[in-house]
Amino acid sequence: MKKVLAIVLCVALLAGLCVSLIACNGDGDDTFKIGFICLHDENSTYDKNFLDGVAEVKAKLGLTDDQIIIKKNIPESNDCYVAAAELADAGCDIVFANSFGHEKHILKAAKEFPEVQFCHATGTMAHTENVANFHNAFASIYEGRYLAGVAAGVKLQEMMAADNTVVPKIGYVGAYTYAEVVSGYTSFYLGVKSIVSNVTMEVQFTGSWYDEIEEKNAANALINNGCVLISQHADSWGAPTACETAGVPNVSYNGSTKSACPNTFIISSRINWAPYYEYIINQVKNGEAIATDWTGTIATGSVVLTDLNEDAYASATTAAAAKTAINTAKANLQNGSLKVFATDTFTVDGQALTSYKADVDTDDAFTPDTEVIVNGYFDESAKRSAPYFDINIDGITLLNTKF
Repeated sequence: MKKVLAIVLCVALLAGLCVSLIACNGDGDDTFKIGFICLHDENSTYDKNFLDGVAEVKAKLGLTDDQIIIKKNIPESNDCYVAAAELADAGCDIVFANSFGHEKHILKAAKEFPEVQFCHATGTMAHTENVANFHNAFASIYEGRYLAGVAAGVKLQEMMAADNTVVPKIGYVGAYTYAEVVSGYTSFYLGVKSIVSNVTMEVQFTGSWYDEIEEKNAANALINNGCVLISQHADSWGAPTACETAGVPNVSYNGSTKSACPNTFIISSRINWAPYYEYIINQVKNGEAIATDWTGTIATGSVVLTDLNEDAYASATTAAAAKTAINTAKANLQNGSLKVFATDTFTVDGQALTSYKADVDTDDAFTPDTEVIVNGYFDESAKRSAPYFDINIDGITLLNTKF
């Protein structure tokens, strides 16, 4: 009898232990914490995209609310360092910041808190600073923008077929003249150009990542200047809603704007940050090193498109053609037969590009230091994760360049 009672007691204790392990998020470690620093909040499409990734990885890995600390509306100033230090003091094992201007402040925190892993999106310094707990990450979003450009090109082609007075001139609202923005609008343009070979594009910069009024004004200026389709690298709904009001087709960034632009929104590309979050969390939990400079791809699930808004096309036939064109281009990007920046698809001052040194190992003078033309294409995001394509190609006109 005593033996039976002992066995029952042991079984009960083991069951209780199993329940305790399950309560610890399935991995037995409920002490792990990760902190996130966002430039804005959910009102910014850019920041909402990062926060959506947090929600996705939280659900996938079974993290609790206590294991995730999010700081929003943190400017690109010493406030970022303060936020990072507070997260480190709060017991975070990883601190992730999402804006280009956060970088030097995150680097400062990394040097002060060597036991914490600091990860930064869109940055350029990790591969040259050699700070063991400081990491950069980005994705080959230029491929996503190219695919969005293909969808826009099919729409533009449809417009021109329906009305022979339509001039193939498109517009782009950009935040700054940084390489990240240049790479984005150029890849979008080349996607459109793959469908409509004589397309031209004008770019209007706002000087801010998030300014709804300026982005709306920029879109309206482009429309008034004859642009018949608009895309953007800016973070508010200003440009898309201006396009909806004017009845101008548009391609957004970092998520769908269909709810406010049901008639004009075509598609959006975005970086899905959940795969990177999952990667860095697992690396830290397993005691393994995080890559100094990480580039996500279509294959890793890091470069994605929203669903195509078929209502933006005049016919179901054209919408179906757009889907086919996107899928074909996507497959060719993945198998390597298509290169977004193939040098036979664009010229610079009327000449093909055969050699180019980019500013990859960034210094204060932005000195070109690395040859990036490889086998007939500009090898973007291979030498470092953050974009370094900063070339003004023929067919694209910059309306202002002060930013």
